[in-house]
Formats: sequence, structure tokens, C-alpha cells
Amino acid sequence: MRTHFILYVADQQKGTAFYSEVLGRPPDLNVPGMTEFRLGDNTVLGLMPEEGAARLFGGRIEHPSLAHRVPRAEVYLVVNDPDAYHARALAAGAREISPMIERDWGHRAAYAVDADGHVLAFAKEIS
Repeated sequence: MRTHFILYVADQQKGTAFYSEVLGRPPDLNVPGMTEFRLGDNTVLGLMPEEGAARLFGGRIEHPSLAHRVPRAEVYLVVNDPDAYHARALAAGAREISPMIERDWGHRAAYAVDADGHVLAFAKEIS
């Protein structure tokens, strides 16, 4: 099974530039209406413009722009160097909401918010 996590973004080009900077590489797919970054063999992070999501669902859900900057979920990435990822996110324009500290669930993790209000966490297991 391949899993796609798709974030609705106000501006696909800005979102693509941000996540390319944070992840340290270009997207694997970048066409009008969808950008994708493979995070592993079976995991993809996608970026879809809010207008595209609204068209896709044909008015059967609230327009995604109504929730702009209102976090309802987070992207939690366990990586080898969470400090570097977090620093790149901040340099690319994310706002820090919790610094890199040891968490009681066994990870060192830091949290930031991207321009669309999506919460990003970068973590590593504590040895």
C-alpha cells in the first residue's frame, strides 16, 4: 500500500519552493494542480491548490480556504538530522512554535508552522 498525505495550499508554487527547501530536494512530480515528494518507498507528501480541492469535491465540503492557517493535523517526520530540517524550515519562512527538545515519548522534536498553517514536526529517536 502506498500512502499519500496531501496538504491543501493557497499557492502551489510557494508551497513547492518551501517544501523543496525544507526537504533539501526537488519534488518528484510537479504539474499544475499537484506536487509530490516521495518520503519513502510507500509514502508521498502531496501539495494541492485549495482551488483544485474545491473543484475536485464539487462543493460537497467547505472550501479549503476557509480553514487557511487553522491547523487540524501535523506532518511529523522522523529524520536523521531534525535540527537541520527544522533550521531549513525556519529559513524558508516557517514560524517556530516549539523548539527542539526531548519529548516524553522518546523523541527529540521541534515544531513549526508553514505559510498555510500546516504544523511540521522534525524528530529523531533519543538513543
